[in-house]
Amino acid sequence: MSIGDLKHTVKNLKSGGMVLVLNTGAVINPESEAMIQALHSRSTGGVKSHLEILAKKGAENFMANFYVGYGHKSIGDCGTITLFVEGISMLAAKAIQDWHLYSGQEASTRYVDFSQQTFLNPVESKEGEEILESWRSFYLDSMEEVKTHLRQQFPKAEDEEEKIYQKAIAARAFDIMRGFLPAGASTNIAWHTNMRQAADKIALLRHHPLAEVQNIAAVMQEALEEAYPSSFSHKLFETTENYNHSWMQNDYYFEHDAYPETTLLCNNINQDLLKTYKNVLESRPQKTELPKFIAECGTLQFGFMLDFGSFRDIQRHRAVIQRMPLLTSRHGFADFYFNSLPENLRQKAKDFVLSQEEKIKNLNLSKELAQYYLAMGYNLPNRVTGDLAALVYLVELRGTRFVHPTLQKRAIEMAKILEKEFSSFGLKLHLDQDPGRFDVKRGEHDIVMK
Repeated sequence: MSIGDLKHTVKNLKSGGMVLVLNTGAVINPESEAMIQALHSRSTGGVKSHLEILAKKGAENFMANFYVGYGHKSIGDCGTITLFVEGISMLAAKAIQDWHLYSGQEASTRYVDFSQQTFLNPVESKEGEEILESWRSFYLDSMEEVKTHLRQQFPKAEDEEEKIYQKAIAARAFDIMRGFLPAGASTNIAWHTNMRQAADKIALLRHHPLAEVQNIAAVMQEALEEAYPSSFSHKLFETTENYNHSWMQNDYYFEHDAYPETTLLCNNINQDLLKTYKNVLESRPQKTELPKFIAECGTLQFGFMLDFGSFRDIQRHRAVIQRMPLLTSRHGFADFYFNSLPENLRQKAKDFVLSQEEKIKNLNLSKELAQYYLAMGYNLPNRVTGDLAALVYLVELRGTRFVHPTLQKRAIEMAKILEKEFSSFGLKLHLDQDPGRFDVKRGEHDIVMK
């Protein structure tokens, strides 16, 4: 069988996008793989004998009886699946990815043609469409002027390749202009997960405050039931559904007053225990993670302001706990986006953003729906909780010159606090020594066909 012959399970979303459950063409599919591993845990007959049982009986009844029927959820960990979800808003993508064990990829805004990309208008009004198209026009009309401005700021060195230099300039321009894109802009994601995690996450998504996400959850469920009917027919319990609905509707989004500066909100590190790991902290070489057992020393919590565009980047760190912020204009637009524009564009941009805010208010929408029409450059309170190993990894990775400047700034501020608190315990951070420098190597950070 060729790749072209494979039959994938495809279901359409109300937004015009779709959910695709990938069929790899494997003879031993995820359900079969889970069955073999489950049998292996209960018998010493060896995997070959389990393959014989699989060949004779198949996995369907086994999964229905022992995974779905009897609640042996760990069996669902043993079969992996991949879903592709296309044509969804940035908000919906973040909702799916708001999961401690999420694995997958999302389309990068740097490589999307926003002259053609769909912007979701959930209220389907002419006024909503005009707001979205105004964001698009400002983004497109300003892009070349911003690139010219950046070339003047960062002229190409003689030893730099022209193609790579131009890519680096484009990447920096996208970093600036993405702040003016609405969160209703559509994107695509891939979600690679096991059957248990898929079922557990969908059980929450179907109660999400956004109707778009509820629809995605329903279509995912439908597609998975069709692709793997024996593994996605779980019984629903009314008490559980009511509980999940209550907290998802009322407590899901994080709303908070602004943090005046990056602040260590809570330090629950057991210092006596941390002292016993002084050699581990001192001897760690560059580009090496701290061992996970450092987590037994406790956790830290940071609070800071970060625009939604950069929240999309920091949310990739699954080893820390982060609440999903509600996108709002309450805390103002991040200065970085205005200050990075050519001088003749700055005031125009500020006036334009204020005008957009007024138009969005006039839509009289709920705070949840208003998010689709707000741009990603707005500052939001962010709260991050994690152990020392997870936070060290975060600040070292996000504090480099290759990271968006608004996130880079916060990572460096957290790093300074970590050094202040724990250098006496032997903690050494391996940080970029020139994080603000424009580096043409950023133009090499691409995935291209050869």
